[in-house]
Amino acid sequence: MTSRTIRTVETVGTETGTVETVGTETGTVGTGVKPPQLRAARVRKQSIIKFVILFVTLAFLFVPLLAMFIFTLRHPLSGRWSAAPWTAIFTGNGESLGADLSVLWQGVGISLSLSAVTVVIMLILLVPTMVIVHIRSKALERAIEWVATLPLTIPAIVLVVGLGPIYRWLSADVLSTNPIWLCFAYVILVMPFAFRAIAVGLNSIDVKTLVEASRSLGASWPKVFLKVIIPNLWQSILSASFISIAVVLGEYTVASLLGRMNLQVALYQLGQSNSQISTAMSLLALLFGVVLLVALDLISDAMRKSREGK
Repeated sequence: MTSRTIRTVETVGTETGTVETVGTETGTVGTGVKPPQLRAARVRKQSIIKFVILFVTLAFLFVPLLAMFIFTLRHPLSGRWSAAPWTAIFTGNGESLGADLSVLWQGVGISLSLSAVTVVIMLILLVPTMVIVHIRSKALERAIEWVATLPLTIPAIVLVVGLGPIYRWLSADVLSTNPIWLCFAYVILVMPFAFRAIAVGLNSIDVKTLVEASRSLGASWPKVFLKVIIPNLWQSILSASFISIAVVLGEYTVASLLGRMNLQVALYQLGQSNSQISTAMSLLALLFGVVLLVALDLISDAMRKSREGK
């Protein structure tokens, strides 16, 4: 309810003529606007709810990480505090703690190599296919989307059951048992995430108009793809690449069941001899994933600002 002043005009008759008198009266008119006190109370209530939700979410995420960090510093049996596990990782010498770090560095090298090869194969397969299908056929695009997202519904252990005979044949007759050939299986695992990232980029630009304009100016298809489409999809390609790297670095089931070495398998083996070093290295791997996501956000902002500046 708000107060409103109403102006009234009255005509009064007199012997010499008519005189208009002006008066005002104050009344209350009902509106949908709430008083400032109620609005302030509502804002405070919403702020408290947001703070509680944010606090619970952060606690759910960071309390386990904090527990892992404390475990790396405090010996589980003696209770003695020491930074020896972190020192062993950064110096590369874990013999004093009874751990062979050569397995760890081998797993790190293999996972990084797998990440690079997996990203290259994924981009070569997905980007041209999705661009062509996006231009030519919407129905086929939906079919490819269904195929690309299908690995999300299939557990990794089921994938290994199907991939096991294929890898046995590849290892014996075609390739070797080198862990780098896990890249073929990892392309399947990262495809749903990479597909969604690239699809967002394709839907945010008018691909058909860009292609038609470029072709009408005499550009060949390779030039259209490399100089027109790719620059507009660069942010989505980075997103797909970083997400794929994070998935590959965290994969354990496929490598373990196929008997191949990677970072997670190395961490498991290292945990049999020294669980503190294994936990510390797991924290570093998580930190690396966070750095990738932050780098993605910074690069995206820089690219957006540079595009707006042009």
